[in-house]
Formats: sequence, structure tokens, C-alpha cells
Amino acid sequence: MNHYLSIALELTSGFVFLFIMTKMQGKTQFSQITPFDFISAIILGELVGNAIYDHEVKIGEIAFAVALWGVLVYVTEIVTQKFLGSRKLLEGEPNIVVRKGKIKFEALKKAKLDINQLQGLVRQQGYFSLREVEYAIIETNGMVSVLPKAKYDTPKNSDMKIKAQDPSIPVNMILDGKVVSENLKEAGVDEQWLKRELEKQKIHHVDDVLFAEYMENEPLYVLGYEKKG
Repeated sequence: MNHYLSIALELTSGFVFLFIMTKMQGKTQFSQITPFDFISAIILGELVGNAIYDHEVKIGEIAFAVALWGVLVYVTEIVTQKFLGSRKLLEGEPNIVVRKGKIKFEALKKAKLDINQLQGLVRQQGYFSLREVEYAIIETNGMVSVLPKAKYDTPKNSDMKIKAQDPSIPVNMILDGKVVSENLKEAGVDEQWLKRELEKQKIHHVDDVLFAEYMENEPLYVLGYEKKG
């Protein structure tokens, strides 16, 4: 029994240490995979390697370790689904590194990127100069999403001699029935404003809203929970 407890302790410790390591490496290390995909690949590869090359490791021990790992991942997924506040810690969050054409240096440092890396990621999205970028967001998987300035958008408004306003970025106001207070402040509004906007759409409780998105000069975009039945 103590042997299995030792395996459980080592595997749980490995889960924590590897997660910390992957977070410290920065988002771009994962490319299109999530941190947990990265950790799972390492752990499961090691387990299979042990099963093949270490004759002292028994099948029952490998099965126990794999089952425990599956439980840890499953519990983590449940936690991030049920508790909104845990998502920032466990899944990370997008970082706006270019806002209204200006590079946010502190956000760039937080994402563990330098200017050259940012330029490379932006070029992969088809924009070869930072002057073309109105907003750039480093996603949780390390990829960059780019919202270009109006005159550099496709088709080029400058080529068609069309005057257009620069775009604004959408802001999540409600996620899973909970108000995102930081985003309200970022948009320059408060909860009373949000309640009034919901009332306009005959929604009386924030709990009834799955997702709400705000964009400047646009009505609040609201999605409710699907009704069962």
C-alpha cells in the first residue's frame, strides 16, 4: 500500500512541478497545444517508456499511474468549468500586447516575448509591419490574433479611397453567468450600465446569461443558456 502511495505522491508532485515549469517557459513554447497537452505528452511518454524498458515496473503500477493522471486532468477540467476564477491560474489568459497601435511593453514581458518574436508572430498572420496593427493578442496557446488598422484591412480601404474608423476590440462582460468586473472597468462602464443593457433585451438576471460581449458603438451581444427539453 505504501508503494502505491509513493507513486501517487510522485505523480502528483510531477504534475505540479511540470505545470509550473511550462508556465514559466511562456506561452509560445506550446504553439498550438495547451499547457496540459504538453504536460500530458511528457508524463504519458515517460509512463510508456518505463513500461517498456524498466522490467521492475509492473503493469498494475502503470495502470494505477495512468488512472491517477486521468483523474487529475479530469478534476482540473471540472474546476475550470465550475469556478471562473480558476481559469486564469490553470489555463492562463489572453494578453493584449498591442492596443490602439501602441505596444504594451509590460504585457509583452508577461507573455515572455521580445519585439522580434512579436514581429515574427504578427508576420505569420500576414502583417509585415507593426504599424499595420491596431490590436494584437497573445492567446493562451501562444498564437497571436491580429486586428489590423482600418486602412490596412482586407480589402485595403486606403486602396479603395474609403474613409473608415479604426476598429474597436470586443470585451467579454459576462462569462458563465458571472460578471467580469475587470473588463467592465476596462470598458469604462459599471454593473448598473450592464443591468440596463440586459433589461433592454428582457433579461433580468445575470445568472441567465452564458456569454455577453461589448463592442463600442454596438448593442450588447448576449447569449443565454440553452433550455432543456
